[in-house]
Amino acid sequence: MSGSGREHPLYLLFLERVQHAMALECPQGAFEDVEDYLASLLVAFARTDSLFRIRDASGRSLSSVFEMLAEGDVRLNADSFERERDVHKHIGDYILFWSGLNPMFLRRLKLDDGRELLCDYTLQGKESYRLVSSFDYRPYDSEAPTYRKLSESFEVLSLALARVGRDLPFHAA
Repeated sequence: MSGSGREHPLYLLFLERVQHAMALECPQGAFEDVEDYLASLLVAFARTDSLFRIRDASGRSLSSVFEMLAEGDVRLNADSFERERDVHKHIGDYILFWSGLNPMFLRRLKLDDGRELLCDYTLQGKESYRLVSSFDYRPYDSEAPTYRKLSESFEVLSLALARVGRDLPFHAA
């Protein structure tokens, strides 16, 4: 995350909560880069325009993972491999965020769009992060190991985000 993100008023709150949750959910040791990533993700997704930033060619904001997958496929709608990477990064973030903080949103998505019934969200989140980690060349090479960890630890990270959500002072029961 850029320096300005670490200065966001919510960043320190989220980082503290993420570190606490990771210590409980991942006692064998958390990764500082992943903790920073999760805190930064929570700050970014506090804005709904960031959460729903993937748009199709007509400019329509996408909430369906199925539609995002088409948008992030160079064989379908993505006009470059960088676009594919960006959309898959977002898919991983989107699924991780919702699976941890509000899994009911993903369940509703499945009910609202029958195509979503075919999606195993955990598997897709892991696969999207794995794809992003495969961009291990400049300018992405320094980020690739973090995305590999996100892919490999997806389930634990989802549990940690659920704990963060429960521990936040403004969490609705």
